[in-house]
Amino acid sequence: MELSARGSYAVGRRRRDRIVDVATAKFTEGGYSRTSLAEIAREVGLTTPGLTHHFPTKQHLLLAVADRRLNIATALVESSPPDVDGLGPLRLMLRISKRLAEEPALAELFVLVSAEAADPNGPAHPLFVEHYTKVVEELAGLLRAGADNGFLRTDIDYVDVARECIAVADGVQLQWVITRGEVDLVGIIRRHLERVGESITVSAEPVCLEEQ
Repeated sequence: MELSARGSYAVGRRRRDRIVDVATAKFTEGGYSRTSLAEIAREVGLTTPGLTHHFPTKQHLLLAVADRRLNIATALVESSPPDVDGLGPLRLMLRISKRLAEEPALAELFVLVSAEAADPNGPAHPLFVEHYTKVVEELAGLLRAGADNGFLRTDIDYVDVARECIAVADGVQLQWVITRGEVDLVGIIRRHLERVGESITVSAEPVCLEEQ
């Protein structure tokens, strides 16, 4: 019975992943508002009721696509090189912005879900509350480690620094999406992060975050 249950779970997981793959492609090609659940279901080989068994509404499916976007950032964190000067967390944020620039449609969907998350009764709200709580704590913790290792100043509230960096990155991303790429997403974020880096390092020397 246990093996059978595990097999059923694996099949269900693969099917959910396939649905999210198709939804990501469809939302990217045709836009979220112009894509129907029935269209996604046909592509996956399910009936609409079969699809809604996994995702009750299109909003829930959009949320799963956004969750995948968050997982991209997690993957970049896990693959980051060792921090040798306390500025590794800022370089990581720059890497994430570069990855976003390569995935404009996914960034657009993320902005859309961010707006949905403002509704405290919507399904996106708890995901984003958890996401921002976690990412602020993790970024602040990494920066504090740089201070503990003697690279960064110890008289700074790194939770505030983390919130500022994330707020600027998300705000520039929103403007980038709205202007269809006219805003220099990576350049603006890089310059802001370098100013932050200069203000928090013990040396207070100019900072260059571009990886050589």
